Amino acid sequence: MTTSTAPVSSSASSQRLAQLGLVVNALLAVVKLVAGLLGNAYALVADAIESSTDMIGSLVVWSGLRIASRDPDERYPFGYGRAEALAGAVVAALMLGAAIGIAIEAAQEIRTPHHAPAPWTLGVLALVIVVKEILAKRVLAASEASGSTAVAADAWHHRADAITSAAAFIGIAVAIIGGPGWEPADDWAALVAAAVIAVNGGLI
Repeated sequence: MTTSTAPVSSSASSQRLAQLGLVVNALLAVVKLVAGLLGNAYALVADAIESSTDMIGSLVVWSGLRIASRDPDERYPFGYGRAEALAGAVVAALMLGAAIGIAIEAAQEIRTPHHAPAPWTLGVLALVIVVKEILAKRVLAASEASGSTAVAADAWHHRADAITSAAAFIGIAVAIIGGPGWEPADDWAALVAAAVIAVNGGLI
């Protein structure tokens, strides 16, 4: 009985984490978007876009896990296990698409004169980094316990968001401390974030 219930329990735990990730990403996306727009920080706006792909990614992973947990039937006598791998592939594609979009917008922002970001946006990013790293560690532990490719992809998606937030933090800090002439540091940070997202998507 123990061997038959363990996978189910692991799958249920992974699904709960995917649901938690969905809620957290939705909240963070809104917070970062509003803070980025009000605080004149494009790196934060780019980070909000990344969180939006995280949100969609968590939804895809959750759906994939639900489908994969179904019992074999006449249509799929070997089960639905491949749904997990497909979910991981969709998450990777979302990351690559987000990276391209962010890079294009950041390149345009670099060429456009603008004000430096507001200092308080650094506090928002610090909070985001902590939350996302905690979530990444929890989901990564769940992926190791379940052996799920989709859950592992979701974990690295969370970690990529923490890394992009760290890049945004550095870029905004440089723009604020550097003063006039250093405003594009915020946009260069967004480009770094895009590169990190693309690399993680490719690895997944």
